[in-house]
Order: sequence, then structure tokens, then C-alpha cells
Amino acid sequence: MFLKDFYNTQDGSTIITSTQASTFAKEIAHDFNPLHDIDAKRYCVPGDLLFSLALEKYGLSQQMHFTFAGMVGHDVLLHFPENAVDHIDIKDKQGKTYLEVDRSGEVSRDTALIESFIRDYVAFSGQNFPYVLVPLLEQENVMFNLSRPLVIYESMTLNFDHLDFNQASVEMLDPKIEVDGKRATAFLHFQMKADDKIVGKGFKKLAISVPSSYETEPMQAFVDEYLNRKHTYLGA
Repeated sequence: MFLKDFYNTQDGSTIITSTQASTFAKEIAHDFNPLHDIDAKRYCVPGDLLFSLALEKYGLSQQMHFTFAGMVGHDVLLHFPENAVDHIDIKDKQGKTYLEVDRSGEVSRDTALIESFIRDYVAFSGQNFPYVLVPLLEQENVMFNLSRPLVIYESMTLNFDHLDFNQASVEMLDPKIEVDGKRATAFLHFQMKADDKIVGKGFKKLAISVPSSYETEPMQAFVDEYLNRKHTYLGA
């Protein structure tokens, strides 16, 4: 599968270099979050890469729930258990859990289906900022700290009606946001379609620190800089 370019194996564990993580974020997900830059002070591996590796390893199940329990930094050796069960913990050698996977129902190991779904989902996920999150924040008159934005990928849920298809696309549904003081939770709902028929639904859950009221000009400047980084990289 194409993911072989984005991880290495070492002593029976999986290790993701910062170059591999950053390349995946930018070239597969089109996600230009500075946290995924090689030299970022708070660098972390994209959650969507961990999700993708879990699908490659364990297949696509009819019902799946992913909980992102920790940020994977530089040179972390991850253990993906060989004996896949209904609940899977991906940990480092010290026993710290970074990703929890709960699954049930039928399982597809069709590599073409899994690759196409990974590519479509992470492309969808990578567009959440600025096109989905910024309007939600403006709607609720809140915003994150532009000098140190804190947006945490908490979890993602998939529910398929069946897995009897060759390729599925991901389409956005109405997103929701709930604000409680200086914390907000965004629910980014989507549906999966195959041959123009809905075959499942899911949602991505984000936790956002929102310490201040929304300011249009500073946020627009932040978005413009983000998109400039993206277009400069992809144009090159």
C-alpha cells in the first residue's frame, strides 16, 4: 500500500520520521498545520496518519471508533498489536497509549478499497481548516489564540451500512459546534457514498481552546498566511 513511504519498522515497532509525517500531512492530506512541520517546537505526527496505519494494519470494519489519546512526537516507537481484537491500543515501548481503536461488524481487507477510502477521508479532513472551522468559530463569536492555536483531534467515528462496494467518497454534512466558556467542541459530520448511494456516516470530534471573541481581520490574516504556505508548497 502507498503508506509504506510514510513509516519505517525498527525492532518490530513502527517509527514515523518527522519528514515522513510532514510529507503525509502536506501532500496526502493537504494539511498545513504548523504542528506537522519538521522543525515545529510542538511537532506531532498527524492523527490522520495514525488512523491510516490502523486501517492498513487491521482492515476497514463496519463500525469503528478512533480515540486519539496522545500526541506522537519525534522518534516514538509505536507498537501495533498483531492479535487484532475488538479493542486495540497502539502504545509506545513505555506503555503510553496514543491511539485506541474500537471496532465491530464485518471487515474488509480489500487494499484498493482501503487505500481509496484513506485518500478520500484524509483529503476531506485536511480541508477542515479553514473552510469549516473558521465559519463555525465566527458563528459562535469565539476564536483560538492566533499565536498558539490549540485544536485537538479527539476522536473519529465511522458507521457503514455494509462494506459491499469498491470505492467510497466522503462528503461533508452540517458541522456543529458547542461552546462552554473558553472551550469549544466541534463535531464535523460526514457521509460516505458509493455509486451515488449513501453507505454510511461518521463524524470527527475536535476540542478547541477559545479564549477570546472572534476578530475578523486578525483571523483573516491568519487564514491568508496559512493558505499562502499551502499554495506556495503545492505550487512548487
